Amino acid sequence: MIKLLIVDDEQIEREGLLAILSKGFPDLVIEQAKNGKIAVEMADEFAPDVILMDIKMPGMNGLEAVEKIGSAHPDIKFVMVTAFDSFEYARQAIKLGVKDYILKPSKASEIVATVGKVLKQIEEERKSLESSKLQLDALQKVLPVVETDIVTQLLFDHVHEVHLDELVKLLDVSTENETFAMTVLVPPGSESAYSAVKDKVRQIGSGWVGALNGRQIPIITFRDPEKTFRSQAVTMARELLSVAKSDTSGWFVGIGNVSASLNQIRQSYQEALIASMDPTLPVKYRFYADTPVLGTTTTGQLAKQLEKQFFERIRLGQWEQVHSDVMEFIRQCDNERADLLQAQQRVLELLWVVSRVLQEMGIEIDTPLFSRQSADYRQLRAEAGLLLDRMRQSYSERLERIEPDTIQQIKQYVAEHSHEDISLEAIGKKFELNPFYISKMFKDQLGVNYIDFLTECRIEKAKKLMADPERSMKEITFEVGYNDPNYFSKVFKKMSDVSPTEYRRTLLGKKG
Repeated sequence: MIKLLIVDDEQIEREGLLAILSKGFPDLVIEQAKNGKIAVEMADEFAPDVILMDIKMPGMNGLEAVEKIGSAHPDIKFVMVTAFDSFEYARQAIKLGVKDYILKPSKASEIVATVGKVLKQIEEERKSLESSKLQLDALQKVLPVVETDIVTQLLFDHVHEVHLDELVKLLDVSTENETFAMTVLVPPGSESAYSAVKDKVRQIGSGWVGALNGRQIPIITFRDPEKTFRSQAVTMARELLSVAKSDTSGWFVGIGNVSASLNQIRQSYQEALIASMDPTLPVKYRFYADTPVLGTTTTGQLAKQLEKQFFERIRLGQWEQVHSDVMEFIRQCDNERADLLQAQQRVLELLWVVSRVLQEMGIEIDTPLFSRQSADYRQLRAEAGLLLDRMRQSYSERLERIEPDTIQQIKQYVAEHSHEDISLEAIGKKFELNPFYISKMFKDQLGVNYIDFLTECRIEKAKKLMADPERSMKEITFEVGYNDPNYFSKVFKKMSDVSPTEYRRTLLGKKG
């Protein structure tokens, strides 16, 4: 429905326009005002889409009324109605943003044509607005999926630069911003807390939440330059812990160091995991910087390299090496004649790191604990070896439960559903596997990361659809699973070395 207001101090002029417009546009809702002041009042009450405004009227003239109404209702369109002797006024009005003017007297056909142009413009703007709203709604629905996948890929995989830049742009964040990782450990049986933590981060508005893995929730937090790192992180940790209300037993927040860019956030995440290795601490959050170095003689960069190596070996299932690393650590403590009780605690922390990484892979195990205080280093080696063997067994049992052709089943599923908003989390639920583990399977068994494989499926589908000349490029964009034609074009060119238009021209040319 479009509403039109006729403003003229001469009744005969108003009724003449009313008759012409009612005949030309039967669906138009039309009201009248006999001067500028009444027009201003009716703009509020009647809310017209377009106003036909006479210029010369007693009291408030047409130009004054346009200025007043336009400032309060910028979307209303104006068509000035004027005689030849006030043509100069009409020119001024157009400078104020008036869409067109009608000269008195005009033929009915000229009036219908002039008003028709404005009505057409209003209809086009409404369609465009509706289309934008639909796209915005679609984007809002897909953003949580994008967010989860980005966090997963950033923490566990290499992300193709075009994907990272474009996806991050969707979330309105610069890849150059400083960030830091946090990991929230929730108690067994409290997996429902995931939604509450996600809502809390969204409410704070300063981070992305990854998929729940085991009992751990990874979070990438954006630095607030107005606060110190510690102040921001402590506030965030307390907010996250408030989800647990009064009972925080089993909850813990690990906080990694600040990362200069998103491309380096994986290191911060590993630090957050190490920081959360002892959830029994009275204060339920800890900074990695406050965590003892996992070694006795190693310091600084070397200690970091060893930590990273330790993580990778666990993730890759290199249990002989993991066992060797732990035994080497005990040997160092023994050689340095370190206090046995302190050494046992440090070894336990190493084993907790192993259990955290296994939980991250979806392998639920009890937190390893020594059955008793070791009497000597020989006994410490034996106890540590026993706990490692139990975790290794859990890892092997998990692998055995996964069918050999699982990755092929997932691959087929992704290919068949690539046009949907398909996330690692959704695939994880479908195949009852941890999203992080699926990401690892893609990389290990197919040699590509998940987003690259999904993109390949979509681009291949797009190429097949391009063979149909009846389909527009915009239709193909949406049909293969993208929401933005510009993004689709950029990804297509990155993957195929030619733009979609160039590819289609060649394709259809060959067919011709």
